[in-house]
Amino acid sequence: MIKTLKRLATAAACLTALAAVPTQAQDIKLGALYPFSGGLALLGDESFRGTQMAVDEKNAAGGIDGKKVVLVKADAVDANQAVGEARRLTSVEGVSAIFGSFASGVATAATQVTELAGIPYFELGAVADTITGRGLKYVFRSNSTAKSFAERSIESIVKVIAPTLKADPKALKIAIIYEDGPYGTLVSGFQKEEAKRLGLNVVESQAYSAKSVDLSSLVLRIKGSGADVVLQTSYQNDTLLFFRQAASADYKPRAVVGAGGGYSLQETAQALGTGIEAVYNVDFPQITMKETGAPGLKEFVAAYEKRFGAKPRSGHSLVNYVGAKAFLEIMATAKSTDKDKIRQAALAYRKPVGSSAAGWGFQFAENGQNQFASTNLMQWQGGKLVTVYPEAVANAKPIAGK
Repeated sequence: MIKTLKRLATAAACLTALAAVPTQAQDIKLGALYPFSGGLALLGDESFRGTQMAVDEKNAAGGIDGKKVVLVKADAVDANQAVGEARRLTSVEGVSAIFGSFASGVATAATQVTELAGIPYFELGAVADTITGRGLKYVFRSNSTAKSFAERSIESIVKVIAPTLKADPKALKIAIIYEDGPYGTLVSGFQKEEAKRLGLNVVESQAYSAKSVDLSSLVLRIKGSGADVVLQTSYQNDTLLFFRQAASADYKPRAVVGAGGGYSLQETAQALGTGIEAVYNVDFPQITMKETGAPGLKEFVAAYEKRFGAKPRSGHSLVNYVGAKAFLEIMATAKSTDKDKIRQAALAYRKPVGSSAAGWGFQFAENGQNQFASTNLMQWQGGKLVTVYPEAVANAKPIAGK
C-alpha cells in the first residue's frame, strides 16, 4: 500500500511538472478560397499568390502574437463548390478566418456559409456590391466594388477617351456588353445608370454567358449599331473571343474599355498581339503606376519576381497582397481570433489614401466595405499596361487607336 501511495505521489508530481511547462504556440489556420481550376484558374492563382506573399511576410516578422499563420487552400470554381469548400474549411479544417476569392459568385455563396458559422471572411478581389450589401456582420472587403468600376469607366469616356479622340462625349455611340454573372450584371447596370445621368448615348446593351464559344451575333449587332466605344465586362476567355470575332467581322470601334478580368492579364496581351494596342482597362491598381502614390510597390514587384521568376501577371496579386496585409494587421491588433474582436479591430483600422503599395487607404464602413479603395484607368501601349488616369498615379499619357 505504501509503495502504491509513493507511486501515485510520484505520478502526481510529474503531472504538476508537466503542467508547469508552457505549451508550444499553435498555428493560426486561415482558409484561402479561390478558383484554382477551370476558366478562372489563372486569375484565381494570381490572386492567391498575393495573399501567400502577405502571409509569408507576416510569418517572417514573427507571425501573429508569435503564432505562425498557415493557409489552407480550397478550390471553388462556382457557387456550389464555394458552399462545399467553405463548409469544409469552417467545420473540418477549423480555420479562424477565410481569405478569398476573386469571383463574385464564389464570394457571395461562401460568405453565406461563413456568416452562419461565425467565421470572418476577408474578401480581397470580388467586386459585386451585394457582397457587403446584405447586412452580414463578419464579411469585410478591402477592394473596390462594381460601382467604382462602372463610375470610373463612364468618367473615363468623358474626361480621357473623348478628349483623346477629339470628340464630344455626348456624340459618341456607346455599346455595353457583359458576361451575365454577378460581376458583369452589376458593373453594366451601374454603367447604364451613370451614362444616363451624364446624358451619354448608349445605343446597345447585351449580356452573354462567360462560357460562350461564339459571340459573332453579338459582334454583328454592336457593329450594326455603329458603336464608337465598347465597354466590356468579362473574364479572359470571353475577352479573347470578342476581339478575335470582332477582327473577323472587320469591326474596330474607336475605343474599347474593359472592366478588369481578362483585360488586365499579360497572357491576354500576348494572345492578341497588336490587337490590344490602345485598348483601355478600368481595374484595380496595376504594377505600372507612379510609385510616389503607391509606397512599397517597387519592393512588392521585386519580391514577386524573386519568388515566381517573372513579373506579376496582373494587378490581382498586388491588391490581394495589400488587402491580406491589412487584414493580418487587424487580426494582430485584435489579439484574438474571436469574431467580434476582429470586427471591432477592423472598424477601428485606419490608413490614409496613398499609404499602401496599391495606393489605397483603409477605412471600413459598418457593412465591412473599405471606403478608401479605388480603381484606375489603364491602357495597353507597346505590350504594357500603363496607368493613364487619375493623375496622382498616372505614368503615361493616353493614345488614340489607329
